[in-house]
Amino acid sequence: MKPTGPIPSAFAGQSMLTLGGQPYDVWIKQAGDTPLFVYDMGLVADRIARLRTALPASVAVHYALKANPFPPLVHAIAPLVDGIDVASSGELVLALEGKLGRDISFAGPGKRDDELEAAILAGATINLESEGEAERALAIGKDSAIRPKLAVRVNPDFELRGSGMKMGGRASPFGVDAARAPTLVRHLLESGADWRGFHIFAGSQALDSDAIIETQAATLTLAARLANEAGATPPLVNLGGGFGIPYFANDSEVDVERIGESLSKALETRDEILKNSTFAIELGRWLVGEAGVYLTRIVDRKESQGETFLITDGGLHHQLAASGNFGTVVRRNYPVAVAGRMDVEPEETVSVVGCLCTPLDRLADKVALPHVEIGDVIAIFLAGAYGLTASPTAFLGHPVPREILTRSRQT
Repeated sequence: MKPTGPIPSAFAGQSMLTLGGQPYDVWIKQAGDTPLFVYDMGLVADRIARLRTALPASVAVHYALKANPFPPLVHAIAPLVDGIDVASSGELVLALEGKLGRDISFAGPGKRDDELEAAILAGATINLESEGEAERALAIGKDSAIRPKLAVRVNPDFELRGSGMKMGGRASPFGVDAARAPTLVRHLLESGADWRGFHIFAGSQALDSDAIIETQAATLTLAARLANEAGATPPLVNLGGGFGIPYFANDSEVDVERIGESLSKALETRDEILKNSTFAIELGRWLVGEAGVYLTRIVDRKESQGETFLITDGGLHHQLAASGNFGTVVRRNYPVAVAGRMDVEPEETVSVVGCLCTPLDRLADKVALPHVEIGDVIAIFLAGAYGLTASPTAFLGHPVPREILTRSRQT
């Protein structure tokens, strides 16, 4: 038997899985069938409110749309945050629908000229990833007779300690090396661009609160140094995010209250050149990850050489991360449960697999569950971020799963 990650507190202790105040099977009936992603908007709203309470009032909250771009979810989140961060022209279009984002920023390497033009015409801030991208954006702004909003994404000379994906302290396709950033800022100002500040992102999926606090302090120090070298106050310093969620056994939750308290103290003593700057935290996974559940139905149960396999109508083509094939070095189990009998003691050790013709399609490996039969529904938790759109949905031509947003607990 192998351990599973902790079931999120909002669902732990239930006898039957409930989302948005309704049993899981109500949502399956409303959606039409499984496989199904259910996102509890009430939990997302609570998460955003908790973050705002923890952070200094002067720090804006941005939603990183890449975490989950399900349109109804994005539409519900947008009024609750101060900005939307996008990473493609498709995400830009979504963020612009209904004038959702008060502030929209566009990051990511490899932006095409048409994407730069679309962002400039929309009034979005482009987080520049290189000097070459800066030149193309300036030229497009000139041709369009629009003063482009341009920020400099900095490749910091430090990393977020303990992060799942390290984005700093090394050669990187992301951002301009810190040593070259002041020169680029001066060039942008001399060229007449609307320089919007710095975007400094050192890593993601960090669970060590001390490491996040340390990185935020280092980010403020770096922003001040770059600003002094450039001779200009950045209008905005995007401090990045990196807050992780506990996917696996022995993972712990991030202490956002302590992080917010430490950030407040760091901002009180910030360098003089940052006194008139504004600040933002950019989060995706931490806001939406725990609010999502992937529901998949058992279609077959089989024994093979002493092992029991529960074969589902879902799989890694919907939930790649849960299968261990989305950047995980050692495969570990996400939290998993039988949706209709969450409070029943485990009776057997089984592996939950998908319907794809590949041995990689394993949603839970040798886990302890109550006895399960064909027709029972398995719940895979922490499916609210980097789930459906981070998975190879076209692989083998199976249907795309359904998605639904609950609204009954939305504040």
